[in-house]
Amino acid sequence: MTTRTLRPAPAAVTIAAIGAATILGAYFFQYVLKLAPCPLCLEQRIPYYLAIPLALLVAIGAARGAPTAAVRAGLVLLALIMLVSAALGIYHAGIEWKFWPGPTECSGSLPALGGGGDLLRQIETTSVVRCDEAAWRLFGLSLAGYNVLISFALAAIAGLAARRG
Repeated sequence: MTTRTLRPAPAAVTIAAIGAATILGAYFFQYVLKLAPCPLCLEQRIPYYLAIPLALLVAIGAARGAPTAAVRAGLVLLALIMLVSAALGIYHAGIEWKFWPGPTECSGSLPALGGGGDLLRQIETTSVVRCDEAAWRLFGLSLAGYNVLISFALAAIAGLAARRG
C-alpha cells in the first residue's frame, strides 16, 4: 500500500476489524480449542482492547470531517499502542524460545509444595499455565509470534495513514 491509497477512515476501520479478528481468534483458542491463556497472553490482549474502540472513534471522526490534527493524533496513538503490543509479543516469544527468563509466576520451575496448612494456599497461588512453553505453533511461530506480526502490520497501517492525515 502506498500513502496515496491509505486514507485515514478506511485505515482505522481496517485496524479495528483486524484487531477484533485477532481478539476473536484468541477467544477461539481459549474457549473452543481449550488452550488456556497464560498471564502474558492476557496482557497482550490489553492493547487490542484499547485500539479497537479508538480505531472506531478515529474512523468516525475522519469520516465526519474531524480536524486533521485530531485524526492524525488518533492514528499516531493507534500506531504507538500497536507497537507496545508488538513489544509484549516479542517479550513473550523470547520467553518461549528461552532467550530470557519470564515472570516467576508462569515460567521457570514450579515451587515445591510443602505440607501443612499452607498447602491449600500454595495450590491456589500456583499457576499451571506456563508462559515459557508455546501451547500451539504454526510454521514455527507461536500465538505470541503471530501477535508480533499482526501488531507491526497494524502499527504500519496507522503510521502510514497518519502521514496522509
